[in-house]
Amino acid sequence: MCQLLGMNCATPTDITFSFTGFAARGGDTDHHADGFGIAFYENRGSRCFLDNAPCCQSPVADLIKRYPIKSRNVIAHIRKATQGALELENCHPFVREHWGRHWLFAHNGDLKGFVPSLRGDYLPIGQTDSERAFCFIMEGLRARFGASEPRDESLFEAIGEMTADLNQYGVFNFLMSNGRCLLAHCSTNLYYITRAWPFHAAHLIDADMTMDFARTNVRGDCVSVITTRPLTDNETWTPLKPGELVLFADGEPRMHRHIPITEDVQLSNWQNLACA
Repeated sequence: MCQLLGMNCATPTDITFSFTGFAARGGDTDHHADGFGIAFYENRGSRCFLDNAPCCQSPVADLIKRYPIKSRNVIAHIRKATQGALELENCHPFVREHWGRHWLFAHNGDLKGFVPSLRGDYLPIGQTDSERAFCFIMEGLRARFGASEPRDESLFEAIGEMTADLNQYGVFNFLMSNGRCLLAHCSTNLYYITRAWPFHAAHLIDADMTMDFARTNVRGDCVSVITTRPLTDNETWTPLKPGELVLFADGEPRMHRHIPITEDVQLSNWQNLACA
């Protein structure tokens, strides 16, 4: 399946270190070679870079490694296709507008038989179950809140209810952001680390690269990185529990909720642990 990377920060931060390790998994240190994408917020706007080439070979990925865009919320994705052709329109993150904000979404998993009856406010451009799920969530938010943008607590509750519906169809690891906060849901594998003062050095698993964050960050900075598998080998990453939904804001996990997952997904988790 695909792999996810997210970052939520108290102050604008660049993701070049984490992305360098993550990008290697797109066809070099791992077999996820069906395209990639990364999206950054800058205030209320966003930049989105997509390529249907393997991330480890993409000149777009090389650009991101050299381009220290500073952002408070970032979502990246490397694709291992389960549904949809190997085309640009099926690369994540997907972007939609609501309440005058860009919303970003990326998914790792496989939702079998998920064909929702969408009203047409948000329609998929590609053929993936992931984009259909995103449109389903966005239509649900529009129907629930209308023209009034909800506070984080209400948004978290609403997305939790829709996630419970989507969990019935299969594996639904996802990252989603409106530029103000970032939500992460774990069906099978998702980890996070929160870095704050005093900062220390970190070493990537997938590249021989070390970053001393004490040289680049100051007191008051706080950064949470969320990913399918830990990116560094000298730090302690926290695994999200299967069914856990977390809202990150200002670089910290602020809200947690457990959402039931299907017996098939629970069995898959048990088999993964047995083979680890």
